[in-house]
Amino acid sequence: MAAREDILQAIRSHGPAPRERPKVPDFRRGSADLVGLFTAALERLDGSTVAEPPADLQQWTTATFPQARRICSTAPEVTGTVTVAEFSDWSAPSDVDVTVVRTPLGVAETGSILLTEKELGVNTIAVLAEHLVVLLDPADIVENIHRAYRHPGFQQAAYAVLLSGPSGSADIGGVTVHPAQGVTTMTVVLAARHGN
Repeated sequence: MAAREDILQAIRSHGPAPRERPKVPDFRRGSADLVGLFTAALERLDGSTVAEPPADLQQWTTATFPQARRICSTAPEVTGTVTVAEFSDWSAPSDVDVTVVRTPLGVAETGSILLTEKELGVNTIAVLAEHLVVLLDPADIVENIHRAYRHPGFQQAAYAVLLSGPSGSADIGGVTVHPAQGVTTMTVVLAARHGN
């Protein structure tokens, strides 16, 4: 352990001085319908949006994924059959059927959602499950990636990822296959946070 710490300390003391991140221009167009833009962008990437939140998200999850035996939820609105505390390592969620998370941010321009270690608990639950359900408050949608870059999630998280639909891969002819790896489906439910 001492050798590792010696190496890390040497890197820290001989590395370049910290500096501020570059300032990014706003590039705002002033779009009024961020929900519409987000929905269209996500659909282009084979994701789907539920515009009207179900009255009972627990019941909706069960009805939408009737074959699911293992549901992992970090969102307070849905109780899973397994919790992240039960996963011993990053590969443990590989048999999860549905992961349910709440995102702090949606990006209208790209149909992306932000997830950090705070929302996930175990970072791989968003990519190893068969289906991903993301709860997004419409008030948390920003217009473009430049606005998203300013979100505190990027500054405060050790791990941050923007996801845009289920995984896909395209060959040189432009034929896209979904899923290439990762989740088979990604569904964003537009549901306000409790208390909003």
